[in-house]
Amino acid sequence: MAPTTSVHPGACPLDCPDTCTWQLTVTDGRAVALRGDPDHPFTRGALCGKVNRYLDAVNGPDRLTTPLLRVGPRGAGPVAYRPASWDEAIERVAAGLRAATDRHGPESILPYYFAGTMGFVQGWTMGPRLFAHLGASRLDTTICTAAARAALGSLYGGSVGFEPESIVDARLILLWGANPLSTNLHHWPFVRQAQQRGAYVVTIDPLRTDTAARSDEHLAPLPGTDAALALGLMRHIRDVGGADREWLAAHTTGWDLLEARLDRWPVDRAAAECGLDPDLVRRLGARIAATRPTAIRIGYGLQRHAGAGQAVRAIAAIPLVTGDFRHPGGGALAGASGHHRIDPARVARPAGMPTPPARSINMSRLADALTGAADPPVTALVVFDANPAATVPDQNRLRRGLTRADLFTVVLEQRWTDTCDYADVVLPATMQPEHLDLHTSYGHHYATLNLPATVAPGQALPNTEIFRRIAAALGLDHPRLRDTDEDLARQLLHGSGLRYEDLVRNTYARATGVDVGTAPYAAGGFPTPDGRARLHDPRLAAHGVDPLVGYTPPAEAGDAELARRFPLALISPAGRYFMNSTFASLPWHRDRTGPPRIHLHPVDAAARGLADGDRARVRNDRGAFLATVAVDDATRPGLAFTYKAYWARLSPGGNTVNAVTAVRDTDLGGGPTFHDTRVEVEAASAGACGGDSRGDGADLPR
Repeated sequence: MAPTTSVHPGACPLDCPDTCTWQLTVTDGRAVALRGDPDHPFTRGALCGKVNRYLDAVNGPDRLTTPLLRVGPRGAGPVAYRPASWDEAIERVAAGLRAATDRHGPESILPYYFAGTMGFVQGWTMGPRLFAHLGASRLDTTICTAAARAALGSLYGGSVGFEPESIVDARLILLWGANPLSTNLHHWPFVRQAQQRGAYVVTIDPLRTDTAARSDEHLAPLPGTDAALALGLMRHIRDVGGADREWLAAHTTGWDLLEARLDRWPVDRAAAECGLDPDLVRRLGARIAATRPTAIRIGYGLQRHAGAGQAVRAIAAIPLVTGDFRHPGGGALAGASGHHRIDPARVARPAGMPTPPARSINMSRLADALTGAADPPVTALVVFDANPAATVPDQNRLRRGLTRADLFTVVLEQRWTDTCDYADVVLPATMQPEHLDLHTSYGHHYATLNLPATVAPGQALPNTEIFRRIAAALGLDHPRLRDTDEDLARQLLHGSGLRYEDLVRNTYARATGVDVGTAPYAAGGFPTPDGRARLHDPRLAAHGVDPLVGYTPPAEAGDAELARRFPLALISPAGRYFMNSTFASLPWHRDRTGPPRIHLHPVDAAARGLADGDRARVRNDRGAFLATVAVDDATRPGLAFTYKAYWARLSPGGNTVNAVTAVRDTDLGGGPTFHDTRVEVEAASAGACGGDSRGDGADLPR
């Protein structure tokens, strides 16, 4: 019989602003080919280097296909587990959750989840709904964009900005802390189109990234000093007559206060704080003052330091000062989701469904929560769409929490991860071609429906079905806990202006009323109560934050005393072939990325007697990890970098960069401070371990 082949549209589920629409070729029930949808306005037929090999993950021999119960010691890996039926596994989960509730109440249960899928159905509805109904601790999902969300909510009233495709109309583009060639690939063609029309492109990044190398100019401020640079630029813009006072008066509040603050931020002061030549700052300020429209694309890395909220506020204030929101393609953009009318929070806690009040736990502080900071203690942890053992700060302390004898841990996963090593129950989950999901994007304005196209391997189930079964095993009978995936998708679309039937036919649709080529805030109308952007926000004082746009210095990176012991600032940006930790176990992606490397400027490498290819130990008071030295003038003296997202179980010494990162909050939003870290780098002795520098990390189970 001839093979049967069909092509199915769908959406890339990964944590990326591009949210590509793809076309999946299926032959006799097996996914065999994948390409970007050529007709989608943003995807335009291409997928990124990561997702071009997504089917390696879907069809990989390491897929989890049956429930597993731990019968050996934590940390021993898959050999410590035995297969189980779904009935046995779900009853074991229900028993563990009941026991936690009986001992310390429902708040001792913590669901831990994030962007392993960005799909609302599988990631952000049924799981949170179940745990909210139980009265479990709520998860404060801070680990990515919390600082920017809080900053933009304060300044603009929401995560809004210029229409992303309209950047082609800009005459000056600032890619501030953004490396779209690695992390926002499908926005780059729009930037290039603007550049080909004559736009001048500037990358502002501590590192000379691929994007910086293709820009017209690159400024490399010290990490965590972005707000100081923004203040210096605004000062020069004002001094050369570039402030649009008419627009400021009509559509903002607090300009008089900010202008007075700018008097104290001359370019020389700002440049000194940032480690930049003052003339570079003056020239860029003059260029911004003279060029309409100017577009500022704010990346995500710059919000990983102590002053992140003020940094985003200050950068996003620049187009308010210049009046760039008057023009299509002008303004600032960090995330597009604030324009969309689909609200997963409303569906996760639907009207009429009892949800007892409960505490919130900051996901970036998981190491704290599991090692004594939570009262009542967290004694049941349910992890889905996340791999916290690889991705959260203070890795050694987190492991101590995960190995607690009184902690019951459940992990829903597609393949064995670092976090699975610590689970009591591992439940096999489906991947994107195997389930229904609904997506919007934080980088463009389209919603996409993903329908199942293949059969899941073995006994793998969608997250939603797993949570329905857990709810039933717990004896919870509310009808909203039995909603099908289609029910959830329809609930998400209710009130959005989009219809489920239309998406079934057309796959994607515009998710907002903001049209390409328009300037949505030309006449103000920001989503604040009075429609004005707030350069001064009195509400922030209650949170201990300066209400006026300003500068909060980095914590560790700016600590001169700490620098005497740990003289290198360390940042851990995203690489081109890993998507957070999703692809870090796949051979093709690992081969392209190479082993963990610590990139040092030639001056810093020479001072430590290190050469390219040497084995090094990167350490501070929290821990250490092993890496290969890469001597690299893409960085600057005093600044080291390593790519994030490696798995500890696949890394030399069994640790990753998160062995040295701190549990510390950003000034706004409670986000993590991965890029606000100080370390020393030294030659690794033979047999050296990447364990905790105090010695108590080396003996942890791998």
